[in-house]
Amino acid sequence: MSKRNIFIVTCALLLSNAMSGLDNTIINTALPAIISDLHGIELMGWIVAVFLLGTAVSTPLWSKLGEHIGNKQAYQLAALFFVLGSFLQGISPNIVFLIITRTIAGIGNGGVVSLPYIIYAHLYENPRKRMKVLGFVSASYSMATIVGPLVGGYIVDAFSWHWVFLVNVPVGLASAILVQIYYKSNPKYRVDSAVDYVGASLMTVGLIALLAGIEMIGTVNSVIVTVLIVFAVICLGVLFHIEGHVEDPIIPRRLFKNRPLMIDFALFMIIWAAFLGFLIYSPMWAQALLGTSALIGGATQIPSSVTDIIGSTQVSTMRRFLRPQKVVALGILTLIIAFLLMVVMGVKAPYWLLLVAGAFEGFGNGACFNELQVKVQEDAEAQDVPVATSFSFLARMLSQTFMASIFGIIMNHALRRGVGTSGGQITMKMMNKLSDAQSVNDLPAKLIPQMRVILHSGLHNIMLVSLILMLIAGGINLWAQQLEKTKYAKLAAAKSSSAA
Repeated sequence: MSKRNIFIVTCALLLSNAMSGLDNTIINTALPAIISDLHGIELMGWIVAVFLLGTAVSTPLWSKLGEHIGNKQAYQLAALFFVLGSFLQGISPNIVFLIITRTIAGIGNGGVVSLPYIIYAHLYENPRKRMKVLGFVSASYSMATIVGPLVGGYIVDAFSWHWVFLVNVPVGLASAILVQIYYKSNPKYRVDSAVDYVGASLMTVGLIALLAGIEMIGTVNSVIVTVLIVFAVICLGVLFHIEGHVEDPIIPRRLFKNRPLMIDFALFMIIWAAFLGFLIYSPMWAQALLGTSALIGGATQIPSSVTDIIGSTQVSTMRRFLRPQKVVALGILTLIIAFLLMVVMGVKAPYWLLLVAGAFEGFGNGACFNELQVKVQEDAEAQDVPVATSFSFLARMLSQTFMASIFGIIMNHALRRGVGTSGGQITMKMMNKLSDAQSVNDLPAKLIPQMRVILHSGLHNIMLVSLILMLIAGGINLWAQQLEKTKYAKLAAAKSSSAA
């Protein structure tokens, strides 16, 4: 491919990243209006979880599909799934239809967010140059998250939440068309081995059963939850057994014998699980507790988007002075500060404090993502770069799906406890209206302070769990730094010995 074509394809893939960023921030801004209109505060966790579930389950499948039919064709198919899901979400008449179509969009998102990173590894074989490109990738996502809350908030306030999903349709189509015209797939990256259909089926069924079981905790009979989780464990256990006996496994066992790679995956999972707490619930904090509009509530994401650009684009510079795990440590430290601020904030905390917390969160997220994504591809064997890249996304999406379910359980527990202790004065329907600044005026003014205290208890507990996760990530990082120090010492000794 010529430099011109590489540049155009890179820009087209940046569009896909921006498309995903738009969806993630617009949905969070629109959630209060959606649950108010469709009366679904108890299903709010599902709206987030099914998208992440579709992304998580489909990510390794898109990677394998790319190996068999070519990354170009696989990416275009994924983009079309995402566009179709976005359009159907925009015409959703009820909460169930929205959840179903959100799943379709999630399936497409699995390929839209993971396949470009595999393509980047092929287009930019030099790791440092790839790191700079990934800085622009993070910047495009962050710019979309800046525009997303503003556009989403304006659309919700001026028109209807239905319109926020349609923004992705022209963007997705433009990206797919540009890739079709300018990207030339290299046949050497395709494989001719048999497709592991059994493994793919077991993984899909097992993950869906596991995540559905977790999401249902506290809402259905415990027997159903237990059956789903046991069934999921059996499916995944059988999957692990047969993957060692197939020619081209969905997830090769050898990945799990690579300790540096496993540390990368663990940090990805924990950091992204915690990050989800701020991403989903900070707009609700502003709108429901502080009484802001959807536009102002969505603006809580802007500082994090700006500092995300700074954090991600400065990784290549920091790597000149710091070892990889030191860069990750700096990101983790800023994330700990962000969630510590959220934990200590009360019901009447000023709006600007949300923005400060977001600034810390964005820098840490950007630095960790860029460093860990390149590190995964450096720590993996050459033959495993595609599957390791897709598995890093799977690990991240799985952790976010799990935590979306857990956060939903935490929030629902706090809401039910608060409603139950109100003596019948406050209902769940009233709590639905509290989440939307436009409908809060329909509530009894004397009960609003008590309702905000109930909601704050749920939000506080979510932020506390996120803080604990970041402290765990910090502990793993300290251990990884020691391993990294030993590794560099051995390399230096070997180099000195060979020079002598």
